Amino acid sequence: MSSEPKIIATIEARMTSRRLPGKVLLPAAGKPMLAHLIERLRRVPSLAEIVVATTTNATDDPVTEVAGAAGAQCFRGSEHDVMSRVLGAAESAGADVIVEITGDCPVIDPMIVEQVIRLYRHNECDYASNVQVRSYPAGMDTQVFAVRTLRKSFEMTDDPWVREHVTPHIRRNPQLFRQLTLVAPPDLEWPRLCLVLDEPADYELLRRVIEYFHPATPDFGCRDVIALLRDIHPEWAQLNQNVVRTAARKAAERR
Repeated sequence: MSSEPKIIATIEARMTSRRLPGKVLLPAAGKPMLAHLIERLRRVPSLAEIVVATTTNATDDPVTEVAGAAGAQCFRGSEHDVMSRVLGAAESAGADVIVEITGDCPVIDPMIVEQVIRLYRHNECDYASNVQVRSYPAGMDTQVFAVRTLRKSFEMTDDPWVREHVTPHIRRNPQLFRQLTLVAPPDLEWPRLCLVLDEPADYELLRRVIEYFHPATPDFGCRDVIALLRDIHPEWAQLNQNVVRTAARKAAERR
């Protein structure tokens, strides 16, 4: 019997975004953004499964349809208690380790996700991420922790804000949860670049990026995006530079 932990990715996705309703199903290169995200995560070697964690609202029925068509499982839970939703998604898949991804990161780099997983697996820690120190472009955000770690945190807090944002209790208590951070190498360091789907301007940027690479290079990575926006189309990087991000966004606590 294998002793290897079952590592799954959870994707938090719903249709009722305040800033850009229906954003996870907006089209690019003929596919919904969520489908692009799922396809990218399927290239992560360590992942055994992908579970889209959506809500029980009827408005999220289309999310489950897209998830299934793209080869992901689906779990439906509380709209606002996202921590319980992620925990339920992981437990429904029999997971040991959660790779937490938000549905607004459609161009996430599979190899960066894999690096964070390996950082977690090959070190003594309870939580590994690339968000504690902002170095990668926003939109590459990856958090890795054991199901038992999230369950412990869940049982220790009933703060609605913490439950909505999943990991603040873990990140704010390093004395309880050992933490490691993956920092970008110099050629991938661009923390002011926002590749997150939050606003109409973000959608315009991400749509252009995806359609630039598709269909010839669908497995493009963060390095390719940075080269595109620095050397080929630097004007595209300005499309969403004037978007005012909320404090929660700046703290990488989007849901």
